[in-house]
Amino acid sequence: MKTDSSQDAVIRANVTLALNEDLGESLGDGDLTAALLPSAAKARAFIVAREPMTMAGRPWVDEVYRQIDPSVRLHWCYADGDKVSVDMEICRLSGSARSILSGERTALNFLQSLSATATVTAQYVAAVAATNATILDTRKTVPGLRMAQKYAVRCGGGKNHRIGLFDAILIKENHILASSGIAAAISASRKLHPDLPVEVEVESVDELRQALNAKAERILLDNFAVSELEEAVSINRAEGKPPAELEASGGLTIEDLRVVAQTGVDTISVGALTKNIRAIDLSMRFRGLSPHGDCPH
Repeated sequence: MKTDSSQDAVIRANVTLALNEDLGESLGDGDLTAALLPSAAKARAFIVAREPMTMAGRPWVDEVYRQIDPSVRLHWCYADGDKVSVDMEICRLSGSARSILSGERTALNFLQSLSATATVTAQYVAAVAATNATILDTRKTVPGLRMAQKYAVRCGGGKNHRIGLFDAILIKENHILASSGIAAAISASRKLHPDLPVEVEVESVDELRQALNAKAERILLDNFAVSELEEAVSINRAEGKPPAELEASGGLTIEDLRVVAQTGVDTISVGALTKNIRAIDLSMRFRGLSPHGDCPH
């Protein structure tokens, strides 16, 4: 999966921060343990999956070694978004033994965390297969890694909701209270940003009708029961001209998804894709080491 220039800048910043955490500010202190190896030592290594996964994070791993030592060569056996079986080699590395070791943990941290999000997302996407519902992420991300995690969601087959507070309007409960109602909040949004679609979060069928009357383009149905979702879809189709896009959200587990998708909602947003992840089990192993700098076999 490709990244654009803005994402490339984020990747560089993510990796620089992570390497500074591990190797000292501006890589100043370096890897004290890797320094035990001869400086000329060359190695071949591989990264292996210890459990099934959907891969994500390859550009971050590439950037780790680009910043540590551009002479380290990486050969990828899979692309981001690919399904990987247990015990399969994901990537092969060759070059300075010190450099490979110094980048190991940072590279694996990115790969195991982003692959976790991609893997969970792929499971959620599979759960709504053959319905019209799309799986969306949320802003419930690890601070500093939002763009990385949203990339991982795309690798898993999901779609991104708004990136942040700056690129879309989502009117929630406190905005409604501060604006004296749904219609007033939507009206104010249109005056400030007439070119942006307006999404409003509602907590009841009555609030849904208010949002539809105010012609909200998207409506988030927060913690609606399945019967309420079905009613909301029916009302939206009857009253919306054109109908609003309906989004279901609120503590949904993977076991809930199919019945929710079958109500006819357009999207389902899931915070668990990015906030409840368990890192994928990966490891890096040396396959060959030459202490004198010739190519290991």
